[in-house]
Amino acid sequence: MKTENIIRGLIGVAILLPGIWLLSNEWASLFQKSILLLSLILTALWILSLVIKDAGIIDIFWGTGFVIVSWLYAFQGGLENLGLRHFILLAMITLWGLRLSIYLAIRNIGKPEDYRYAAWRKENGKNWWWKSLLKVFLLQGVLLWVISATYLPALKSGSSLLIWDYVGIVFWSVGFFFEVVGDWQMMCFKSYPINKGKVMDQGVWRYTRHPNYFGEAMMWWGFFLFSLAHPQGIYYIFCPVIMTFLLLKVSGVAMLEEGLKASKPDYQDYMRKTSAFIPMPPKE
Repeated sequence: MKTENIIRGLIGVAILLPGIWLLSNEWASLFQKSILLLSLILTALWILSLVIKDAGIIDIFWGTGFVIVSWLYAFQGGLENLGLRHFILLAMITLWGLRLSIYLAIRNIGKPEDYRYAAWRKENGKNWWWKSLLKVFLLQGVLLWVISATYLPALKSGSSLLIWDYVGIVFWSVGFFFEVVGDWQMMCFKSYPINKGKVMDQGVWRYTRHPNYFGEAMMWWGFFLFSLAHPQGIYYIFCPVIMTFLLLKVSGVAMLEEGLKASKPDYQDYMRKTSAFIPMPPKE
């Protein structure tokens, strides 16, 4: 419990401090519009989750939420002010976000509620209907809002591609490859009943235990690098830092591996041989 409380405290600080700063800087009106729009959408999704008894719909919306925020920032600045680098960034965000939402929709729709939300539903009992609004929908909405802040300096800078943009495209491309290929290979692996209970250790999974999470982090560092075209861009480094922390310590690697070690007998050996995050040659 102490570790969980520490993590919750760190998440709270990670959200609160950037959030206060975002509402007081030169783009405050745009940040206010985006948090208002996200609040309205997520409240509607929360009501839907009560009807269908599945809070997991927030996961499907996650990627699309970033797409909505990025295009809001683009439209608010006027499309006539957008150039090649802006449309490249918007294409990167849109391709990543919509692919993730579509993939999760195909994987989750028609299936039982994700075990995390199902456990919280059972734990909170009759209070879950309102706690889910705070613990799931509004919390993730604020996270989405804070992390997506890196889009604004990137979209408010010049239209010519700079060296950091090219590096960002490389980061994003590597990340997109690992996320898409990792998801596809795992989906194919799970489609064969004979693999139930077995460990996927082929393809990109041979080099990292979590290629999709590594890919996600790489893409966020790629988005951030586009922000460096603006003088204030470096201040938004908290966006990829928060996302990487969440992937490693909260909702990604740490949470998933606890269950995998318990459910898959061979997973301990897989952990010994295979890098947890950054792709590396396996140990023999």
